[in-house]
Amino acid sequence: MRSTNIFKRDGRSRAARLSQVMLLAIGAYSCSNVALGAQTSDAQTGDSNKSWTATTQSQSDNVNPTRTLESHIQSGNRTLDKQSVERRGSDGHFEPYQDIEKETVQVDATTVRTTTRTFGRDANGAKTLVQVTEEEKHALPGGDSNVLRVTSNPDVNGRLQLVRRETEETKRTSKDVEETKTTMLLPNVNGGLAPAMKVQEVRRRGANDTVESQKTTLLPDGGGNWQVSEMRQATTREEGKSRSTEERVSRPDSEGKLGEVSRTVSKESESAPGVKRNTVETYSVDVPGSARDGSLHLVERATTAQRTSSNGQQTTEQQVEQSNPGDPGSGLRVTTLTTDTVRPGPAGAQATRTVQVRGANDSFGIVSVDTKKSDDIHAIQVQIAPSEKPK
Repeated sequence: MRSTNIFKRDGRSRAARLSQVMLLAIGAYSCSNVALGAQTSDAQTGDSNKSWTATTQSQSDNVNPTRTLESHIQSGNRTLDKQSVERRGSDGHFEPYQDIEKETVQVDATTVRTTTRTFGRDANGAKTLVQVTEEEKHALPGGDSNVLRVTSNPDVNGRLQLVRRETEETKRTSKDVEETKTTMLLPNVNGGLAPAMKVQEVRRRGANDTVESQKTTLLPDGGGNWQVSEMRQATTREEGKSRSTEERVSRPDSEGKLGEVSRTVSKESESAPGVKRNTVETYSVDVPGSARDGSLHLVERATTAQRTSSNGQQTTEQQVEQSNPGDPGSGLRVTTLTTDTVRPGPAGAQATRTVQVRGANDSFGIVSVDTKKSDDIHAIQVQIAPSEKPK
């Protein structure tokens, strides 16, 4: 997440300082925590009235234990999702740390409005608002849509100030072609908002369930012109119960010429009912411990196997292999092992995730264990390898 600090260094209020710290903490928590996922309100749209609760407890080496409490309440056209993160205090008890409240309202047949509020805690432990994101999505005739998303942070006086504005327009230009244009505006030196990034994406559906997409990210240069910062080209093919995706990422070099810097190849298959396998290989021009030679090299391979038993228990095992920075020419070696187990029961479901990492002596040790309990089996959804189909 890209953010811009609009506060002056001197005279900032406690709320403003807390806002900056919490936003960094949110990003760090999202990237580092491997807690089991829960379905969001989008996954529950088939039920007019649906509620569930879930609790996740995370323990990791050298990281303060955390506990996440989640609740989902859906009634009519309104859905409320709450997530409360607690961390263990100096007295050994869990204390509130961060709260996220997401309210989704189906305004009418074509309009969905979503408001997300993020709260932190000040030095006295009081709940303090640190960010608000409001989104309104309109479905248009012919499959088109537009989205307006605005983000506000509290200023030195606690009043909300707009810090980011995004517009997203999707148009179906033909039966098999869809285009999406996104523009992000951020604060400028004059105190207003100015375009800071544009993303243009084209998706084409071809024969035999083939989908091709090209996403181009543009950034402004010093002269006010838009320059390509990154281009992602992906092709997805399906054949029976097997699916493969290849994505190429290109970025400009020092002379402004686009060149491929990474490639990801994923293959997903179902060998038997309840047995799935996914392999993702990542190639890059950057190899840890080596200088660039202009070629792509295999730097990571993630292999995931998922099995579902006749009683509904789901077991997912993932093995990650990476190149060794100390000996880049020796090929890949296993660095991380992750095991997920979901056990359904009459009162809901319980899930456990265990992560093991290769240590300095080449032996594997457990670095984190997450456990999650919910009163609704559908609220727990383990997904290590991405499997969403392109739009």
